[in-house]
Amino acid sequence: MSAPAITPVFVRLKLSLLRNGLRQSGGRKAAYITSAVFALLFAALQLIGLIALRGHAHAESVVVLAVAVLGLGWAVMPLFFPSGDETLDPTRLVMLPLRPRPLVRALLTASLVGIGPLFTLCLLVGSVIAVARGGAAFAVGAVAVVLALLVCVALARAVAAANVRLLTSRKGRDLAVLSGLVIAIGAQIVNFGAQRLGASGLGELDPAAEVLQWVPPASAIGAVHAVSEGSYGRAVAQLALSAGALVALLALWSRHLTRLMTSPDGSTLPSAESAAKERSSTGLARLLPAGRTGTVMDRSLRYVWRDPKTKAAWVTSLAIGLIVPVFNAWQGTGSVYFACFAAGMLGIQMYNQFGQDTSAFWMVAMTISSARDAYVELRARAYALLLITLPYATLVTVVTTAMLGDWRRLPEALGLSFALLGAMLATGAWTSARFPYSIPQEGYKNVAPGQTGLAWISIFGGMMAAALLCAPVIALTIWLNVSADGDDWTWLLLPAGTAYGAVLTAAGLKLAAPRTARRLPEILAAVSKG
Repeated sequence: MSAPAITPVFVRLKLSLLRNGLRQSGGRKAAYITSAVFALLFAALQLIGLIALRGHAHAESVVVLAVAVLGLGWAVMPLFFPSGDETLDPTRLVMLPLRPRPLVRALLTASLVGIGPLFTLCLLVGSVIAVARGGAAFAVGAVAVVLALLVCVALARAVAAANVRLLTSRKGRDLAVLSGLVIAIGAQIVNFGAQRLGASGLGELDPAAEVLQWVPPASAIGAVHAVSEGSYGRAVAQLALSAGALVALLALWSRHLTRLMTSPDGSTLPSAESAAKERSSTGLARLLPAGRTGTVMDRSLRYVWRDPKTKAAWVTSLAIGLIVPVFNAWQGTGSVYFACFAAGMLGIQMYNQFGQDTSAFWMVAMTISSARDAYVELRARAYALLLITLPYATLVTVVTTAMLGDWRRLPEALGLSFALLGAMLATGAWTSARFPYSIPQEGYKNVAPGQTGLAWISIFGGMMAAALLCAPVIALTIWLNVSADGDDWTWLLLPAGTAYGAVLTAAGLKLAAPRTARRLPEILAAVSKG
Protein backbone atom coordinates (compact mmCIF):
# COMPACT_ATOMS: atom_id res chain seq x y z
CA MET A 1 0.00 0.00 0.00
CA SER A 2 1.55 3.31 -1.11
CA ALA A 3 1.85 6.23 1.28
CA PRO A 4 -0.65 9.05 0.77
CA ALA A 5 0.57 12.20 -0.98
CA ILE A 6 1.58 14.87 1.51
CA THR A 7 1.65 17.80 -0.92
CA PRO A 8 -2.11 18.58 -0.64
CA VAL A 9 -1.81 18.31 3.13
CA PHE A 10 0.96 20.90 3.23
CA VAL A 11 -0.97 23.25 0.95
CA ARG A 12 -3.98 23.03 3.26
CA LEU A 13 -1.64 23.53 6.23
CA LYS A 14 -0.26 26.71 4.67
CA LEU A 15 -3.77 28.04 4.05
CA SER A 16 -4.78 27.17 7.61
CA LEU A 17 -1.76 28.98 9.02
CA LEU A 18 -2.62 32.09 7.03
CA ARG A 19 -6.29 31.93 8.05
CA ASN A 20 -5.62 31.29 11.73
CA GLY A 21 -2.99 34.01 11.85
CA LEU A 22 -5.53 36.54 10.65
CA ARG A 23 -7.98 35.44 13.34
CA GLN A 24 -5.61 36.40 16.16
CA SER A 25 -6.50 40.08 16.15
CA GLY A 26 -8.27 42.69 14.11
CA GLY A 27 -5.09 44.74 13.87
CA ARG A 28 -3.15 41.87 12.36
CA LYS A 29 -5.94 41.19 9.87
CA ALA A 30 -6.08 44.88 8.89
CA ALA A 31 -2.29 45.05 8.49
CA TYR A 32 -2.25 41.91 6.34
CA ILE A 33 -5.12 43.05 4.12
CA THR A 34 -3.62 46.52 3.74
CA SER A 35 -0.18 45.15 2.84
CA ALA A 36 -1.76 42.66 0.43
CA VAL A 37 -3.73 45.40 -1.33
CA PHE A 38 -0.69 47.64 -1.69
CA ALA A 39 1.52 44.76 -2.86
CA LEU A 40 -1.00 43.64 -5.47
CA LEU A 41 -1.61 47.21 -6.59
CA PHE A 42 2.13 47.74 -7.01
CA ALA A 43 2.37 44.41 -8.84
CA ALA A 44 -0.40 45.45 -11.23
CA LEU A 45 1.21 48.83 -11.91
CA GLN A 46 4.56 47.12 -12.41
CA LEU A 47 2.99 44.66 -14.85
CA ILE A 48 1.50 47.53 -16.83
CA GLY A 49 4.84 49.36 -16.84
CA LEU A 50 6.72 46.30 -18.09
CA ILE A 51 4.18 45.75 -20.84
CA ALA A 52 4.63 49.41 -21.83
CA LEU A 53 8.36 48.69 -22.24
CA ARG A 54 7.62 46.29 -25.07
CA GLY A 55 9.55 47.39 -28.14
CA HIS A 56 11.92 49.66 -26.20
CA ALA A 57 15.59 49.34 -27.17
CA HIS A 58 16.70 48.67 -23.61
CA ALA A 59 13.73 46.61 -22.43
CA GLU A 60 15.88 43.49 -21.98
CA SER A 61 18.31 45.30 -19.67
CA VAL A 62 15.50 46.58 -17.48
CA VAL A 63 13.73 43.23 -17.07
CA VAL A 64 16.94 41.24 -16.58
CA LEU A 65 18.06 43.59 -13.79
CA ALA A 66 14.57 43.57 -12.25
CA VAL A 67 14.48 39.76 -12.12
CA ALA A 68 18.03 39.64 -10.73
CA VAL A 69 17.11 42.06 -7.94
CA LEU A 70 13.96 40.02 -7.32
CA GLY A 71 16.04 36.87 -6.90
CA LEU A 72 18.34 38.68 -4.48
CA GLY A 73 15.30 39.77 -2.49
CA TRP A 74 14.07 36.19 -2.21
CA ALA A 75 17.53 35.16 -0.96
CA VAL A 76 17.83 37.75 1.82
CA MET A 77 14.21 38.06 3.00
CA PRO A 78 14.30 34.89 5.14
CA LEU A 79 17.35 36.28 6.96
CA PHE A 80 15.70 39.55 7.94
CA PHE A 81 12.09 38.43 8.34
CA PRO A 82 12.25 34.85 9.62
CA SER A 83 8.94 35.15 11.49
CA GLY A 84 6.98 36.18 8.41
CA ASP A 85 6.16 32.55 7.52
CA GLU A 86 5.91 29.81 10.13
CA THR A 87 6.49 27.14 7.48
CA LEU A 88 10.07 28.37 7.05
CA ASP A 89 10.99 26.36 10.14
CA PRO A 90 11.15 22.67 9.14
CA THR A 91 12.38 21.68 12.61
CA ARG A 92 8.70 21.66 13.65
CA LEU A 93 8.34 18.52 11.54
CA VAL A 94 11.22 16.51 12.99
CA MET A 95 8.91 14.13 14.91
CA LEU A 96 6.94 13.19 11.78
CA PRO A 97 7.94 10.17 9.63
CA LEU A 98 8.72 12.20 6.50
CA ARG A 99 11.44 11.62 3.92
CA PRO A 100 13.40 14.60 2.56
CA ARG A 101 12.42 14.25 -1.10
CA PRO A 102 8.60 14.20 -0.62
CA LEU A 103 9.00 16.88 2.05
CA VAL A 104 10.90 19.15 -0.33
CA ARG A 105 8.24 18.66 -2.98
CA ALA A 106 5.43 19.41 -0.54
CA LEU A 107 7.11 22.47 0.98
CA LEU A 108 8.00 23.84 -2.46
CA THR A 109 4.38 23.59 -3.58
CA ALA A 110 3.10 25.14 -0.34
CA SER A 111 5.59 27.98 -0.76
CA LEU A 112 3.82 29.02 -3.95
CA VAL A 113 0.83 30.08 -1.87
CA GLY A 114 1.05 33.69 -0.74
CA ILE A 115 1.40 37.31 -1.79
CA GLY A 116 5.14 37.06 -2.49
CA PRO A 117 4.85 34.35 -5.15
CA LEU A 118 1.90 36.15 -6.77
CA PHE A 119 3.90 39.41 -6.88
CA THR A 120 6.85 37.53 -8.38
CA LEU A 121 4.59 35.88 -10.96
CA CYS A 122 3.25 39.27 -12.10
CA LEU A 123 6.76 40.65 -12.53
CA LEU A 124 7.93 37.59 -14.45
CA VAL A 125 4.91 37.60 -16.75
CA GLY A 126 5.40 41.30 -17.45
CA SER A 127 9.09 40.71 -18.15
CA VAL A 128 8.30 37.98 -20.69
CA ILE A 129 5.72 40.16 -22.45
CA ALA A 130 8.24 43.04 -22.57
CA VAL A 131 10.92 41.07 -24.47
CA ALA A 132 9.10 38.23 -26.28
CA ARG A 133 8.52 38.51 -30.03
CA GLY A 134 6.93 35.62 -31.87
CA GLY A 135 5.19 32.41 -30.88
CA ALA A 136 8.42 30.55 -30.08
CA ALA A 137 9.52 33.28 -27.68
CA PHE A 138 6.18 33.19 -25.83
CA ALA A 139 6.37 29.39 -25.61
CA VAL A 140 9.85 29.64 -24.09
CA GLY A 141 8.54 32.45 -21.91
CA ALA A 142 5.96 30.14 -20.33
CA VAL A 143 8.75 27.74 -19.36
CA ALA A 144 10.96 30.62 -18.23
CA VAL A 145 8.28 32.02 -15.88
CA VAL A 146 7.84 28.64 -14.18
CA LEU A 147 11.61 28.09 -13.90
CA ALA A 148 12.34 31.58 -12.54
CA LEU A 149 9.51 31.38 -10.01
CA LEU A 150 10.66 27.97 -8.76
CA VAL A 151 14.28 29.16 -8.55
CA CYS A 152 13.23 32.16 -6.41
CA VAL A 153 11.17 30.04 -4.03
CA ALA A 154 13.78 27.27 -3.82
CA LEU A 155 16.49 29.86 -3.18
CA ALA A 156 14.55 31.32 -0.24
CA ARG A 157 13.87 27.86 1.16
CA ALA A 158 17.48 26.72 0.82
CA VAL A 159 18.77 29.86 2.56
CA ALA A 160 16.19 29.47 5.34
CA ALA A 161 17.01 25.78 5.83
CA ALA A 162 20.74 26.47 5.92
CA ASN A 163 20.25 29.11 8.64
CA VAL A 164 17.16 27.85 10.44
CA ARG A 165 19.00 27.10 13.69
CA LEU A 166 20.21 30.69 13.76
CA LEU A 167 16.96 32.24 12.57
CA THR A 168 14.82 30.51 15.20
CA SER A 169 17.20 31.43 18.04
CA ARG A 170 17.20 34.71 19.95
CA LYS A 171 20.31 35.91 18.12
CA GLY A 172 18.73 35.04 14.81
CA ARG A 173 15.60 37.02 15.58
CA ASP A 174 17.83 39.91 16.58
CA LEU A 175 19.34 39.78 13.08
CA ALA A 176 16.04 41.07 11.71
CA VAL A 177 16.69 44.38 13.47
CA LEU A 178 19.49 45.06 10.99
CA SER A 179 16.97 45.10 8.15
CA GLY A 180 16.75 48.87 8.65
CA LEU A 181 20.40 49.14 7.64
CA VAL A 182 19.80 47.17 4.46
CA ILE A 183 16.81 49.34 3.61
CA ALA A 184 18.76 52.56 4.31
CA ILE A 185 21.74 51.53 2.21
CA GLY A 186 19.50 50.16 -0.53
CA ALA A 187 17.54 53.41 -0.66
CA GLN A 188 20.73 55.41 -1.15
CA ILE A 189 21.94 53.04 -3.88
CA VAL A 190 18.59 53.22 -5.65
CA ASN A 191 18.63 57.02 -5.38
CA PHE A 192 22.15 57.13 -6.81
CA GLY A 193 21.22 54.75 -9.61
CA ALA A 194 18.07 56.71 -10.47
CA GLN A 195 20.05 59.94 -10.74
CA ARG A 196 22.59 58.26 -13.03
CA LEU A 197 19.82 56.84 -15.22
CA GLY A 198 18.06 60.20 -15.34
CA ALA A 199 21.25 61.81 -16.62
CA SER A 200 22.47 59.08 -18.98
CA GLY A 201 19.41 57.03 -19.94
CA LEU A 202 18.63 53.33 -19.73
CA GLY A 203 21.71 52.51 -21.80
CA GLU A 204 23.68 52.63 -18.53
CA LEU A 205 22.05 49.31 -17.60
CA ASP A 206 23.35 47.37 -20.61
CA PRO A 207 26.79 46.37 -19.22
CA ALA A 208 25.29 45.00 -16.01
CA ALA A 209 22.51 43.22 -17.91
CA GLU A 210 25.08 41.53 -20.17
CA VAL A 211 26.52 39.83 -17.11
CA LEU A 212 23.32 39.17 -15.16
CA GLN A 213 21.54 37.53 -18.11
CA TRP A 214 23.70 34.49 -17.36
CA VAL A 215 22.83 34.43 -13.65
CA PRO A 216 19.68 32.52 -12.58
CA PRO A 217 16.85 33.38 -12.31
CA ALA A 218 17.52 36.30 -14.70
CA SER A 219 19.00 33.84 -17.22
CA ALA A 220 15.50 32.41 -17.81
CA ILE A 221 14.26 35.82 -18.96
CA GLY A 222 17.44 36.26 -20.99
CA ALA A 223 16.52 33.07 -22.85
CA VAL A 224 13.22 34.61 -23.96
CA HIS A 225 15.02 37.59 -25.45
CA ALA A 226 17.55 35.27 -27.10
CA VAL A 227 14.76 33.34 -28.86
CA SER A 228 13.22 36.64 -29.99
CA GLU A 229 16.54 37.48 -31.66
CA GLY A 230 16.92 34.01 -33.15
CA SER A 231 19.82 32.97 -30.90
CA TYR A 232 18.46 29.52 -30.04
CA GLY A 233 21.77 28.14 -28.82
CA ARG A 234 22.16 30.92 -26.30
CA ALA A 235 18.55 30.46 -25.20
CA VAL A 236 19.10 26.76 -24.55
CA ALA A 237 22.23 27.53 -22.52
CA GLN A 238 20.42 30.14 -20.43
CA LEU A 239 17.46 27.87 -19.76
CA ALA A 240 19.86 25.09 -18.85
CA LEU A 241 21.53 27.43 -16.33
CA SER A 242 18.20 28.16 -14.66
CA ALA A 243 17.21 24.49 -14.63
CA GLY A 244 20.61 23.52 -13.23
CA ALA A 245 20.32 26.17 -10.53
CA LEU A 246 16.89 24.82 -9.58
CA VAL A 247 18.20 21.24 -9.33
CA ALA A 248 21.20 22.39 -7.27
CA LEU A 249 19.06 24.44 -4.90
CA LEU A 250 16.63 21.58 -4.39
CA ALA A 251 19.52 19.20 -3.67
CA LEU A 252 21.05 21.70 -1.22
CA TRP A 253 17.69 22.20 0.44
CA SER A 254 17.16 18.45 0.73
CA ARG A 255 20.59 17.96 2.28
CA HIS A 256 19.98 20.65 4.89
CA LEU A 257 16.57 19.18 5.68
CA THR A 258 18.14 15.78 6.26
CA ARG A 259 20.71 17.30 8.59
CA LEU A 260 18.04 19.26 10.49
CA MET A 261 15.87 16.16 10.89
CA THR A 262 18.66 13.91 12.15
CA SER A 263 21.16 16.04 14.08
CA PRO A 264 20.86 17.71 17.51
CA ASP A 265 20.76 21.47 17.83
CA GLY A 266 24.04 22.75 19.26
CA SER A 267 24.32 25.87 17.12
CA THR A 268 23.45 28.32 19.87
CA LEU A 269 25.54 26.74 22.66
CA PRO A 270 28.98 28.32 23.02
CA SER A 271 31.85 26.00 23.66
CA ALA A 272 33.46 25.93 27.08
CA GLU A 273 36.70 27.18 25.54
CA SER A 274 35.08 30.22 23.89
CA ALA A 275 33.12 31.01 27.06
CA ALA A 276 36.29 30.85 29.16
CA LYS A 277 38.10 33.02 26.65
CA GLU A 278 35.31 35.62 26.78
CA ARG A 279 35.38 35.65 30.59
CA SER A 280 39.14 36.05 30.75
CA SER A 281 39.41 38.69 28.04
CA THR A 282 39.44 42.27 29.25
CA GLY A 283 40.11 43.93 25.87
CA LEU A 284 39.40 47.64 25.77
CA ALA A 285 38.47 47.74 29.45
CA ARG A 286 42.16 47.82 30.40
CA LEU A 287 42.60 51.09 28.48
CA LEU A 288 39.63 52.88 30.03
CA PRO A 289 39.88 55.18 33.08
CA ALA A 290 39.60 53.68 36.53
CA GLY A 291 36.53 54.04 38.73
CA ARG A 292 32.95 54.69 37.73
CA THR A 293 33.87 56.48 34.52
CA GLY A 294 35.67 53.47 33.07
CA THR A 295 32.97 51.07 34.25
CA VAL A 296 30.18 53.07 32.61
CA MET A 297 32.16 53.49 29.40
CA ASP A 298 32.82 49.75 29.28
CA ARG A 299 29.12 49.01 29.82
CA SER A 300 28.05 51.47 27.12
CA LEU A 301 30.50 50.03 24.60
CA ARG A 302 29.34 46.51 25.41
CA TYR A 303 25.77 47.60 24.67
CA VAL A 304 26.92 48.84 21.26
CA TRP A 305 28.57 45.50 20.52
CA ARG A 306 26.11 43.07 22.10
CA ASP A 307 22.62 44.58 22.34
CA PRO A 308 20.88 43.96 18.98
CA LYS A 309 18.86 47.18 18.84
CA THR A 310 21.70 49.37 20.06
CA LYS A 311 24.01 47.73 17.55
CA ALA A 312 21.47 48.20 14.75
CA ALA A 313 21.09 51.90 15.59
CA TRP A 314 24.85 52.41 15.60
CA VAL A 315 25.52 50.45 12.41
CA THR A 316 22.73 52.28 10.60
CA SER A 317 24.03 55.68 11.74
CA LEU A 318 27.59 54.80 10.78
CA ALA A 319 26.52 53.63 7.33
CA ILE A 320 24.19 56.52 6.51
CA GLY A 321 26.63 59.05 7.95
CA LEU A 322 29.19 57.86 5.42
CA ILE A 323 26.92 57.14 2.46
CA VAL A 324 25.20 60.53 2.23
CA PRO A 325 28.33 62.75 1.96
CA VAL A 326 30.37 60.21 -0.04
CA PHE A 327 27.63 59.48 -2.59
CA ASN A 328 26.97 63.17 -3.12
CA ALA A 329 30.69 63.85 -3.50
CA TRP A 330 30.95 60.94 -5.94
CA GLN A 331 28.23 62.48 -8.10
CA GLY A 332 29.98 65.85 -8.01
CA THR A 333 26.99 67.54 -6.38
CA GLY A 334 28.20 67.40 -2.79
CA SER A 335 29.90 69.80 -0.42
CA VAL A 336 32.37 69.35 2.40
CA TYR A 337 29.62 70.53 4.74
CA PHE A 338 27.72 67.31 3.96
CA ALA A 339 30.31 65.62 6.18
CA CYS A 340 28.50 67.11 9.17
CA PHE A 341 25.86 64.48 8.47
CA ALA A 342 28.14 61.88 10.10
CA ALA A 343 28.37 63.85 13.35
CA GLY A 344 24.63 64.47 13.31
CA MET A 345 23.72 60.81 12.79
CA LEU A 346 26.04 59.64 15.55
CA GLY A 347 25.01 62.44 17.89
CA ILE A 348 21.49 61.02 17.87
CA GLN A 349 22.84 58.04 19.84
CA MET A 350 23.12 60.32 22.89
CA TYR A 351 19.34 60.72 23.00
CA ASN A 352 17.33 58.46 25.32
CA GLN A 353 20.44 57.12 27.04
CA PHE A 354 18.49 55.51 29.87
CA GLY A 355 15.91 53.98 27.56
CA GLN A 356 18.68 51.88 26.02
CA ASP A 357 19.12 50.19 29.43
CA THR A 358 15.39 49.20 29.53
CA SER A 359 14.37 47.57 32.82
CA ALA A 360 18.04 47.03 33.75
CA PHE A 361 18.23 50.76 34.48
CA TRP A 362 17.17 50.03 38.07
CA MET A 363 20.70 48.70 38.72
CA VAL A 364 22.14 51.98 37.46
CA ALA A 365 19.60 53.98 39.48
CA MET A 366 20.72 52.20 42.65
CA THR A 367 24.19 53.72 42.20
CA ILE A 368 22.97 57.33 41.77
CA SER A 369 22.37 59.16 45.02
CA SER A 370 23.41 62.70 44.10
CA ALA A 371 23.77 65.10 41.22
CA ARG A 372 27.49 64.30 41.20
CA ASP A 373 26.80 60.61 40.61
CA ALA A 374 24.41 61.48 37.80
CA TYR A 375 26.98 63.82 36.26
CA VAL A 376 29.69 61.14 36.25
CA GLU A 377 27.24 58.63 34.75
CA LEU A 378 26.21 60.98 31.92
CA ARG A 379 29.79 62.14 31.33
CA ALA A 380 31.04 58.57 31.00
CA ARG A 381 28.29 57.75 28.52
CA ALA A 382 29.26 60.82 26.49
CA TYR A 383 32.92 59.74 26.60
CA ALA A 384 32.00 56.31 25.26
CA LEU A 385 30.10 57.92 22.39
CA LEU A 386 32.99 60.30 21.65
CA LEU A 387 35.40 57.38 21.54
CA ILE A 388 33.68 56.26 18.34
CA THR A 389 32.23 59.49 17.02
CA LEU A 390 35.25 61.79 17.02
CA PRO A 391 37.55 59.62 14.87
CA TYR A 392 34.66 58.58 12.64
CA ALA A 393 33.44 62.13 11.99
CA THR A 394 37.02 63.15 11.27
CA LEU A 395 37.48 60.25 8.84
CA VAL A 396 34.26 61.01 6.96
CA THR A 397 35.17 64.69 6.70
CA VAL A 398 38.65 63.93 5.38
CA VAL A 399 37.32 61.39 2.85
CA THR A 400 34.64 63.79 1.61
CA THR A 401 37.16 66.61 1.33
CA ALA A 402 39.58 64.38 -0.57
CA MET A 403 36.89 63.30 -3.04
CA LEU A 404 35.95 66.93 -3.69
CA GLY A 405 39.54 68.18 -3.62
CA ASP A 406 38.47 71.16 -1.49
CA TRP A 407 41.16 70.95 1.20
CA ARG A 408 40.87 74.65 2.05
CA ARG A 409 37.50 74.01 3.69
CA LEU A 410 38.60 71.02 5.77
CA PRO A 411 39.22 73.03 9.01
CA GLU A 412 35.82 74.73 8.91
CA ALA A 413 34.00 71.48 8.06
CA LEU A 414 35.68 69.76 11.01
CA GLY A 415 34.91 72.70 13.29
CA LEU A 416 31.25 72.62 12.32
CA SER A 417 31.10 68.84 12.83
CA PHE A 418 32.62 69.06 16.30
CA ALA A 419 30.34 71.95 17.29
CA LEU A 420 27.28 70.03 16.09
CA LEU A 421 28.41 66.93 17.95
CA GLY A 422 28.86 68.92 21.17
CA ALA A 423 25.43 70.49 20.80
CA MET A 424 23.81 67.08 20.29
CA LEU A 425 25.61 65.61 23.29
CA ALA A 426 24.34 68.50 25.40
CA THR A 427 20.73 68.31 24.23
CA GLY A 428 20.82 64.51 24.27
CA ALA A 429 21.85 64.42 27.92
CA TRP A 430 19.08 66.84 28.87
CA THR A 431 16.32 65.13 26.88
CA SER A 432 17.43 61.73 28.22
CA ALA A 433 16.50 62.96 31.69
CA ARG A 434 13.46 64.98 30.65
CA PHE A 435 11.81 62.74 28.02
CA PRO A 436 12.90 59.13 28.60
CA TYR A 437 11.02 56.32 26.84
CA SER A 438 11.25 52.56 26.66
CA ILE A 439 12.70 50.55 23.76
CA PRO A 440 11.00 47.13 23.44
CA GLN A 441 13.51 44.30 23.25
CA GLU A 442 11.30 42.04 21.14
CA GLY A 443 9.95 42.79 17.70
CA TYR A 444 10.75 45.64 15.36
CA LYS A 445 9.38 48.60 17.33
CA ASN A 446 11.82 51.11 18.77
CA VAL A 447 9.26 52.87 20.98
CA ALA A 448 6.89 51.28 23.50
CA PRO A 449 3.15 51.81 22.84
CA GLY A 450 1.91 55.12 24.20
CA GLN A 451 5.35 56.77 24.21
CA THR A 452 5.61 57.85 20.57
CA GLY A 453 5.03 61.48 21.50
CA LEU A 454 7.88 61.38 24.01
CA ALA A 455 10.20 59.94 21.37
CA TRP A 456 9.32 62.66 18.86
CA ILE A 457 9.83 65.43 21.42
CA SER A 458 13.10 63.91 22.62
CA ILE A 459 14.72 63.34 19.25
CA PHE A 460 13.36 66.02 16.96
CA GLY A 461 13.01 68.64 19.67
CA GLY A 462 16.57 67.95 20.75
CA MET A 463 17.83 68.15 17.17
CA MET A 464 16.17 71.52 16.64
CA ALA A 465 17.68 72.79 19.88
CA ALA A 466 21.10 71.53 18.79
CA ALA A 467 20.76 73.35 15.48
CA LEU A 468 19.94 76.58 17.34
CA LEU A 469 22.93 76.09 19.66
CA CYS A 470 25.18 75.76 16.61
CA ALA A 471 23.95 79.07 15.18
CA PRO A 472 26.98 81.10 16.39
CA VAL A 473 29.46 78.78 14.68
CA ILE A 474 27.34 78.68 11.52
CA ALA A 475 27.11 82.48 11.51
CA LEU A 476 30.88 82.79 11.99
CA THR A 477 31.47 80.39 9.10
CA ILE A 478 29.20 82.36 6.79
CA TRP A 479 30.76 85.66 7.81
CA LEU A 480 34.32 84.46 7.19
CA ASN A 481 33.36 83.04 3.79
CA VAL A 482 31.69 86.23 2.58
CA SER A 483 34.24 88.59 4.12
CA ALA A 484 36.88 90.03 1.80
CA ASP A 485 39.85 88.73 3.76
CA GLY A 486 37.98 86.03 5.69
CA ASP A 487 39.64 83.15 3.81
CA ASP A 488 42.85 83.82 5.71
CA TRP A 489 41.08 83.15 9.01
CA THR A 490 38.81 80.18 8.25
CA TRP A 491 41.33 77.84 9.89
CA LEU A 492 40.25 79.37 13.21
CA LEU A 493 36.89 77.58 12.82
CA LEU A 494 38.51 74.26 13.75
CA PRO A 495 39.71 75.26 17.23
CA ALA A 496 36.72 77.55 17.72
CA GLY A 497 34.20 74.84 16.79
CA THR A 498 36.02 72.25 18.90
CA ALA A 499 36.12 74.51 21.95
CA TYR A 500 32.49 75.57 21.48
CA GLY A 501 31.36 71.94 21.20
CA ALA A 502 33.29 71.03 24.37
CA VAL A 503 31.73 73.93 26.30
CA LEU A 504 28.24 72.95 25.13
CA THR A 505 28.80 69.34 26.14
CA ALA A 506 30.01 70.29 29.63
CA ALA A 507 27.13 72.72 30.11
CA GLY A 508 24.56 70.19 28.94
CA LEU A 509 25.88 67.52 31.28
CA LYS A 510 25.90 69.96 34.21
CA LEU A 511 22.28 70.96 33.54
CA ALA A 512 21.07 67.40 33.01
CA ALA A 513 22.74 65.88 36.10
CA PRO A 514 20.50 67.45 38.81
CA ARG A 515 17.37 66.71 36.82
CA THR A 516 18.48 63.09 36.38
CA ALA A 517 19.09 62.67 40.11
CA ARG A 518 15.68 64.16 40.98
CA ARG A 519 13.68 62.21 38.39
CA LEU A 520 15.14 58.73 38.92
CA PRO A 521 11.77 57.11 39.85
CA GLU A 522 10.02 58.67 36.82
CA ILE A 523 12.86 57.69 34.49
CA LEU A 524 12.85 54.12 35.79
CA ALA A 525 9.08 53.84 35.30
CA ALA A 526 9.29 55.26 31.77
CA VAL A 527 12.15 53.08 30.50
CA SER A 528 10.71 49.90 32.05
CA LYS A 529 7.33 50.25 30.37
CA GLY A 530 8.22 48.05 27.37
